[in-house]
Amino acid sequence: MEIRGVRWNYDRQELIADGVVHGIGVVFALIGATALIFYATVFSSHGQLAAAWIYGVGLVLALATSFAYNLWPVSIVKWHLRRFDHAAIFVLIAATYTPFLQRGWEDPLLAAMLVGIWIAALAGVAVKFLLPGRYDRLAILIYLAMGWSGVFAAGPLVTRLSATTVTLIVIGGILYSLGVIFHVRQTLRFQNAIWHGFVVAAAAVHYSAVVTCLRAAAVGM
Repeated sequence: MEIRGVRWNYDRQELIADGVVHGIGVVFALIGATALIFYATVFSSHGQLAAAWIYGVGLVLALATSFAYNLWPVSIVKWHLRRFDHAAIFVLIAATYTPFLQRGWEDPLLAAMLVGIWIAALAGVAVKFLLPGRYDRLAILIYLAMGWSGVFAAGPLVTRLSATTVTLIVIGGILYSLGVIFHVRQTLRFQNAIWHGFVVAAAAVHYSAVVTCLRAAAVGM
């Protein structure tokens, strides 16, 4: 079925597979975000706690919104949910960067990057709501550009983050990027479930990176 130029042609088996992937992602996101915020409340500074909240809310919001949009029956409501789903990706990218860049807030470059990535995210959200269904392929390139923009701040970041954290950040970025290959191959059966499998896996790796970042901050690294 097609609404306003957007097609949803997934059969029952594909929807079930996608639902399972999303369900796993949402459940673990809720548990993980709760645990992360609790840990930050007990062991972290106010700035790190705020960053943990931002990241946790962004993670749950993105996965829950994706779950609702992708499993909703084809209708005008699904079309509207699509706006929230695509906008939430911008929020997740910025939210994921927040705990890492917060560690170097006193550095002008990292502070500027944190502000800049949130400005870009809010601009992306505005475009998705004001111009739904337009610039979708361009948006994919912007997602990737935002996700890999951290390479420009690699110098000051690696001095504030552990090697484990940096490695996990890179691995998560690679998983997201590889998943895009399946996201754009819409003729491939189970394409959507595979794409979201990469998303959940990448989100789990980045969650691990955030955890190691907060732990290192808690012990004064």
